[in-house]
Amino acid sequence: MGVSAGVGALKWQGWVVGLAGLSCLLVFAPLGLYVWAGGSPAPAAPPPPDVRITDCRIDPPSRRAVAVVEARGEGSYVATVEFRDGPPSLPDAREARALVPLRGLTAGAPPARAEAVGPVWAAGAGVWCGVTAVGEPGEP
Repeated sequence: MGVSAGVGALKWQGWVVGLAGLSCLLVFAPLGLYVWAGGSPAPAAPPPPDVRITDCRIDPPSRRAVAVVEARGEGSYVATVEFRDGPPSLPDAREARALVPLRGLTAGAPPARAEAVGPVWAAGAGVWCGVTAVGEPGEP
């Protein structure tokens, strides 16, 4: 009788230890996840690049609008260049857009240059070029 009573007590003690371990998981697991998910603060994003148009012209052989884009900053970006046949204040101006990749900009380095090639432009029409947006690659 003494041996069977000892085995029953061990089963009961095993259940107590198991339930105590489960309750510890239920209490401390969310706390651990909260601390782990908080982590360290995200690194500060680099300042936005300085992007400007340095030349806006119509290429004579192809009659395409061409804008030379100059960028300073840090990181990789995509600039949206807009071509118009008049300044942006004219509501009926013909417009077209081109995307220009600006990769591997580094602070303190000479400015990166890229060309944005627009559509074939009407003969005798002037062209206005401007940067309308700058974003990181993959942004909508």
